[in-house]
Amino acid sequence: MIQDLTIKIRDDIFSLKGKVAIVTGTSRGNGKAIAEAFTKAGAIVYCAQRSIPEIQQEKNIEQRFIRTDVTSKKDLEHLIDIVVKEEGKIDILVNNAGISIGGKTSDEYEEEDWEKTYLTNLKATFLLSQLVARVMMKQEKGAIINITSINAESGFPNNPAYVASKGAVKQLTKAFAYDLGKYNIRVNNLGLGYFKTDMTKKSWDNALLRQERTEHTLLRRWGDIEDLIGPAIFLASDASCYMTGQDLYVDGGWLAKGI
Repeated sequence: MIQDLTIKIRDDIFSLKGKVAIVTGTSRGNGKAIAEAFTKAGAIVYCAQRSIPEIQQEKNIEQRFIRTDVTSKKDLEHLIDIVVKEEGKIDILVNNAGISIGGKTSDEYEEEDWEKTYLTNLKATFLLSQLVARVMMKQEKGAIINITSINAESGFPNNPAYVASKGAVKQLTKAFAYDLGKYNIRVNNLGLGYFKTDMTKKSWDNALLRQERTEHTLLRRWGDIEDLIGPAIFLASDASCYMTGQDLYVDGGWLAKGI
């Protein structure tokens, strides 16, 4: 008997229609772009952020805003309770909330800044992933996306807490992927290079630094927010259904560049 090798490609392979997603740090930049992109792809998106906009986007009922301090376990538990109560499930989690406190070398770095970075970038990612995983385990499906950085792979000056936290998130993702794979829960990293956001404004406004970073990318430019949307939808959708524990870098070729 000849095996049928016909490839069946679904028309909706990148669709998020009917999916329920939580995205953290959505007030601006990467998080806001991901939340809006998921909404346009058909998902019901819960935006977890510190402040709630005065105008609740009445024209877009598929996006809800929940006031959340990701460093507060109580807030995270409240967020999960709301989503499960209203939707009955969680299909996607994007741990995007993060901070970067640079400006001092490793020997002079302030312990207070280290602690703030750790709580936001690493501990919050662990706690929220754990809470969401318990919901997804009952469903026996789900996708978790952790936003990392090229800093998780390479050393960068004057910001040891950020480099360490993103490196730790990279490995945390692999630990979760290992433990949750048997429940059909996928956990992947989306690692970013230099994008034009509020977090990188200082570097962008410095003509010398902007040029240095531009020259270090193979594509000879910084990333635009729109460059992030496709990879994020890919990791959240069925298009990546056989992909877990992986690092997907959107960096214009930064990490691939040699001399």
